[in-house]
Amino acid sequence: MESKQSQDSAAEPDNTNTVERIDPKSPVVHHGGAIWESRDTYGPTGGLLFGYDQGVVSVILVMPQFLERFGRIADGAHNSGFWKGLLTAMIELGAFLGALNQGWIADKISRKYSIVLAVGIFTIGSVLQTSASDYAMLTVARLVGGIGIGMLSMVAPLYISEISPPEIRGALLVLEEFSIVLGIVIAFWITYGTQYIASEWAWRLPFLLQMIPGFVLGIGIVLLPFSPRWLVAQGRNWEALQALCRLRRVGEDDSRVRDECRDIEIEVKLQREILREQHPRCFDASGNVIRKMSLETLAGTSLAFFQQFVGINALIYYSPTLFKTMGLDHSLQLILSGVLNVTQLVGVSTSIWSMDKFGRRSLLMWGSAAMCVSHIIISAMVGLYQDDWAAHRPQGWVSVTFLFVYMLCFGASWGPVPWAYPSEIFPSSLRAKGVALSTCINWLSNFIIGLITPPLVENTGWGAYTFFAVFCLISLVWTYMFIRETRGRTLEQMDHVFGDRNTEVDTERRRIVEQDFLVR
Repeated sequence: MESKQSQDSAAEPDNTNTVERIDPKSPVVHHGGAIWESRDTYGPTGGLLFGYDQGVVSVILVMPQFLERFGRIADGAHNSGFWKGLLTAMIELGAFLGALNQGWIADKISRKYSIVLAVGIFTIGSVLQTSASDYAMLTVARLVGGIGIGMLSMVAPLYISEISPPEIRGALLVLEEFSIVLGIVIAFWITYGTQYIASEWAWRLPFLLQMIPGFVLGIGIVLLPFSPRWLVAQGRNWEALQALCRLRRVGEDDSRVRDECRDIEIEVKLQREILREQHPRCFDASGNVIRKMSLETLAGTSLAFFQQFVGINALIYYSPTLFKTMGLDHSLQLILSGVLNVTQLVGVSTSIWSMDKFGRRSLLMWGSAAMCVSHIIISAMVGLYQDDWAAHRPQGWVSVTFLFVYMLCFGASWGPVPWAYPSEIFPSSLRAKGVALSTCINWLSNFIIGLITPPLVENTGWGAYTFFAVFCLISLVWTYMFIRETRGRTLEQMDHVFGDRNTEVDTERRRIVEQDFLVR
């Protein structure tokens, strides 16, 4: 089965003259000129979908029209915190299930068609949410919609990473996170406006509108080429060359795009030979494959875990509730929640430039430190003054200020990097499954956070911020010890980054494979 999966794993140091020798400043536009065309932005539309669906609930959960229909989550109802958390977390549970199965689906039917399938499932969930008549139906609807969202959250970064050149791959992957946050912002302000509709359309209309970007993505992705790396893995080399020509905007006789296609073919053949030889020893105590999988898997899944446990979605889902604990009135709670999401969008915007400038690892480390300090200050303010905010308005605004500092720092660091990193580090034959596993951990962690946050805030107050501060500190130490820099590296070079297969035997094997291609 490994030989049927995507491509490019390791490239030894002597192979750095492949994609990188294609000069991005050449008069013939190879990379940069194609980035901002509409055909290169359909992938991040997937981020817009699940960002919108994440953000839509924050205002809906406090709408009187919504609470009248779903009374069990209203304040004062028995176990309202649990039912509110369950409703919110069902989309994460569905996303976990979707991401769990998307790895083999993306390998089987292609990245492109798996996106189309995900959009179809997401649309079904949106229809059910719009027409929900009771709590059970809405919960199931969010589960179905979450399956589509999870599938998209896994395959969209995978597709982007496989069609992107290394010098701007980070920027393109940041567009995915940018789209997520943009979706959250759009959803929030739409629901903020529709809350003034007297009927149930105040909350049904936002659910209905999320189908529009779904239709755009479903139609637009059909116009994009298949992943060249997936095509080569299927033995469709000529189609892979044509796809690269479309993506790089050059003719089939261009030597640079032919070199890139040849490098992909070499990597696929090399990896198949190595896997064929080493696979029987995958579970051997001395097998290299075990070491490879432990390093990349540990890096990808740990970032996915920490992205949620530093507290971001607790703020997105329940920011109005959190602002209420700081003594702010209802209208100001909603307005500041919207501005909070815009602040995250500003932070993510900076990473479009900074991720490829400063690298993934440094962004994560300073982001963890800044978020930890923010949580500690907020925890202290809430713990000391939450019983009498009216007499301590300056301290309340200090807490609000550091919520914004936290959101800005998260958007610039832990927001984009954990989505981009897993799609870069896994070898081609395992990339789809590796990204799927990392995405599953992300959504499972998201589900847990959505479930525990309401009772955590209700029962502990300041303890919620202390809880997240501890995980911010742990994430800082973890990043320093285990996360390696991928900035400027091709996908074929990731094995060297992680210290795998860097032996004379494999170097010689690669030379033989390259010689075979040269004489063809």
